[in-house]
Amino acid sequence: MNRASPGRAGAVRIIGGRWRGTKLPVADLDGLRPTSDRTRETLFNWLQPALAGARVLDLFAGSGALGFEALSRGAREALLVERDPRLCQTLRASAARLPGGEAATIVQADATSFLGAPLQGRFDIVFVDPPFAAELWDGVLAQLDAWTTGRAWLYLETPLQRSIAPGAAWRLHREGTTRETRHALYRRAG
Repeated sequence: MNRASPGRAGAVRIIGGRWRGTKLPVADLDGLRPTSDRTRETLFNWLQPALAGARVLDLFAGSGALGFEALSRGAREALLVERDPRLCQTLRASAARLPGGEAATIVQADATSFLGAPLQGRFDIVFVDPPFAAELWDGVLAQLDAWTTGRAWLYLETPLQRSIAPGAAWRLHREGTTRETRHALYRRAG
């Protein structure tokens, strides 16, 4: 989930796969800023070979654009974690109206607390795109090892001027920038 200025209620669309063109509502909440279409298209082009049958963890789900896009493109299941109860309601409604949407599980929780709870299996792909002002990357990244498979992929989205590295267990695969953000895809080493 990305966070920016209020007044941006509307929708984002799923850009590829079986649900291509489906609109996902975006609430008018302070700081909610879904990953742009262009950035998502780039990310999912990078991830395409890894998506078939993958288990996906979308922390800070927001509009659900990353988790639903992964499912649309072949992921087996996605666990979307969002702390805002209104956004969780919207995510559940979106999943209910999508054919095959039961592959998405929506959990209302703070991502850092969620990662400290009992393990719910290991994931092949993890999206970490927290509200930028909250500075949550370090706390989340420190807990990811137990939640990821040995060859997992990790997506990080950060402000352009902020350098975040996930640690020695991860190797940079690809990265890009927009005017405001840096997006990077890592592969678990080993």
